Amino acid sequence: MKLFLKSALAAAVLAVPSFVFAAEYDVDAAHSSADFSVRHMMVSNVKGSFKVMAGTVNIDDKDITRSTVQATLDAGSINTNEPKRDEHLKSADFFNTAQFPTITFKSTKVAKAGKNLKVTGDLTMHGVTRPVVLDVVGPTPEVKDAFGGIRRGVEATTKLNRKDFGLAWNKALEAGGVAVGEEVTISLALELTPRKAAAPAATEPAKK
Repeated sequence: MKLFLKSALAAAVLAVPSFVFAAEYDVDAAHSSADFSVRHMMVSNVKGSFKVMAGTVNIDDKDITRSTVQATLDAGSINTNEPKRDEHLKSADFFNTAQFPTITFKSTKVAKAGKNLKVTGDLTMHGVTRPVVLDVVGPTPEVKDAFGGIRRGVEATTKLNRKDFGLAWNKALEAGGVAVGEEVTISLALELTPRKAAAPAATEPAKK
């Protein structure tokens, strides 16, 4: 009987999926960034950024390939340090932020790549969803901030063709070439804090 119980217990332990070792984190929008770079006038690179609105990262330290990530950016926050250009980028020629106010990413696969990771996921931008692959460094080990809170970090980069997402506006140059490059380099830096458990719902006092 004892042997049977030991065998049953061992089987139960082995059957428990590895996500029980996972920890869920929220993206700290105030300490995270989403930057991009694109060729301009065939002579230089214009750099810009979006505000990170929110995100969650589920990290399984026992099996990192079972981890997941999703994040949302504010498309209307696009900033290239040139107001007129930013207004054009928000217009229907580019992001059409009135109709498509957010940019989202949701992972579908995490794979090891040496010391780093390859994270495949669905990127939705300008109403178009396409798969992209992020080159990810991290997640870092947990550290305590100045207030005793726990933090981790991840950094990710990728390149994409803006025309794949319907961002096709351009203008030919007299000297040859076009005003805006098609390839866009994206860099993400996310700071993570442990997700807090939801507060229990308040109960009404029993009626007498």
